[in-house]
Amino acid sequence: MSPLSSQEKLSWYDVSQEVKNLLILASENWENTVLSEQYVTQALALADNNLDVLIGAYRFFFYKGKSLIALEVADQVLGIIQTRKNLPPNWEDLQLILSQEKDDPLLRLYLNAYAAKGFLLAKLGRLDEAKLITERVKKLDEHREFCATTVFDVLTRLPQEEE
Repeated sequence: MSPLSSQEKLSWYDVSQEVKNLLILASENWENTVLSEQYVTQALALADNNLDVLIGAYRFFFYKGKSLIALEVADQVLGIIQTRKNLPPNWEDLQLILSQEKDDPLLRLYLNAYAAKGFLLAKLGRLDEAKLITERVKKLDEHREFCATTVFDVLTRLPQEEE
């Protein structure tokens, strides 16, 4: 089995070859955070809000410990999906749609990004916001697919429960 060429890597991304090359360079230079971050940032600038690239960038910044940037990217993903799906801004109406159409790939991505936002807010010390978001996702996530339940449980655990 031969290794994949640069042309074959990321073939499912619907972006220019230049963006793909930047993402490959970021991956190849993972150990050099400054350089790999430059490549990811350049790819984001050229990718025109492509959700695959945004999700890749979110994960990159998350694993590099850049929680604030990861949060910004997660918010971008939420905004794009909200616009594409014409989702209501208030949680009560949105919750109904999310609970009825959770199998829709874009709505699953929305829930995943929203749960990630809750986790990132917790990491940044914004605990009240984190609790609100993770509790919302927990109520919709009976199969514990989005990890919000775990984050919510950790955030709301009473001190005596830790012993």
